[in-house]
Amino acid sequence: MFGIYLKRELSRRKKAALVIAMGLALGIALVITVNSVSAGMTQAQDKVLKSLYGLGTDMTVTKARSAPKANSSQGPNFKFDAKQSGTSTQSSDRVMTQGGEALKSSLVAKVAAQKGVSAAVGALSLNVTKVDGSFTQGKANSSTSSSGSQQQGGPGGTGGGSGQPQVQGGGADFDVNSYSVAGVDVTDQALGPLATMKITSGKTFTSAQTNAKAAVVAKSYAKEKKYKVGSAIRISGTKYTVIGIATPDSGDSTTDVYLPLKQAQSLGDAKNKVTTIYVKATDSKRISVVKKTIQSNISGTTVTTSSDLASTVSGSLSTASSLASSVGKWLSVAVLAAAFLVAALLTSSAVSRRVREFGTLKALGWPSRKVTRQVVGESMVNGLIGGALGIALGLAAACTVTAISPKLTAQLGGSSGGMSGGPGGGPGGGGPGQQAAKNTLEIALSAPVSITTIALAVGLAVTGGLIAGAMGGWRASRMRPADALRSVS
Repeated sequence: MFGIYLKRELSRRKKAALVIAMGLALGIALVITVNSVSAGMTQAQDKVLKSLYGLGTDMTVTKARSAPKANSSQGPNFKFDAKQSGTSTQSSDRVMTQGGEALKSSLVAKVAAQKGVSAAVGALSLNVTKVDGSFTQGKANSSTSSSGSQQQGGPGGTGGGSGQPQVQGGGADFDVNSYSVAGVDVTDQALGPLATMKITSGKTFTSAQTNAKAAVVAKSYAKEKKYKVGSAIRISGTKYTVIGIATPDSGDSTTDVYLPLKQAQSLGDAKNKVTTIYVKATDSKRISVVKKTIQSNISGTTVTTSSDLASTVSGSLSTASSLASSVGKWLSVAVLAAAFLVAALLTSSAVSRRVREFGTLKALGWPSRKVTRQVVGESMVNGLIGGALGIALGLAAACTVTAISPKLTAQLGGSSGGMSGGPGGGPGGGGPGQQAAKNTLEIALSAPVSITTIALAVGLAVTGGLIAGAMGGWRASRMRPADALRSVS
């Protein structure tokens, strides 16, 4: 009897049922869309952190920053020896450890031995400033500083700058370009700078190439400088052969050239030194505990976790994520609450228009609980229909976002730039904020829909049906057979 009556009443009131279902559907669709976009934002942020941190890296250890020394802002000096007459073209490289702070290589093993640490590898981040000078006639034994003239470029690290050394009786002109170099532990490339890079041409280092004059180059830098597998790169007079071209898993690489750690240490005059120690924890849920252990047992270091680093990410990704997590969620809650209220009011109104019907049923012997059950059943069906429509609309919206894949930018370390940087260390970056122009990544947004989100939508549909049914059932239970007689005119 219940099923037959339910089917008949729903077929008689299709429009009213559709209005109630559509109200719930819009609220549920908005919840699915906001949840899926928020999940996409989280995935995008994870990609940004991995591109800076390295795949599988839970934290990094760097040297604690000390007070800057006097005249520490002065740039590196370059010396050129110009001939007395004619034109002399000369080139000079200046290699510096990024941030100017380094740790002893022996600390890598000490960090790895700490409780809760699964693995630890060291890396050395360098910045190479290359000056090409052209001198015409005159007599000079000149020197110049790149301070104030060096300009960082975009991905690939190239930039331009000009300065004039002091030359008697002649002229001088030079260009300043810089790029980043990372010395990696070739025996463990699954952790550290190369972890998020995929070799798309050539090959990566072998474990035997600990001191080989070989290099892996980021794709963007290789394209700019027209490097390919087999090309030669000269750094401070040392020739390196390109053995592989690497592409980052997402965004742009924050490092231009990768070398074996020993070679990087030799170039940077940093024997047995590293700038960053990449750490993987045995349990990702105990990262904060491991951080405290390392900080208490190894003095003079700064430990930065991925959550610490996440606070330094800015740009449209950070803004959109904040909007999705705050405004978006509150908006979806408000719309959903309004949908529940409208569904309840419409159901109550529909029951009020069925006074004669329910009053007659009670006169025929139907108890109030049976009338209430009938109304709740109708509301539950309306809720499930609304849930199905809402899931379909939500999936369509999520698929549309994924298909469009809007681009969001993420700037690592804020907008401040400069060599001071922020906490932590990344591949070739030595810390967010040290190369702001190079550390801007572009991420395509997707909107994945999880099983949990679908289950939430079903739960909301059932909840909406129960709320509407409760309101309508309460209204129906208060009707008396006499109300049916009074409604007859």
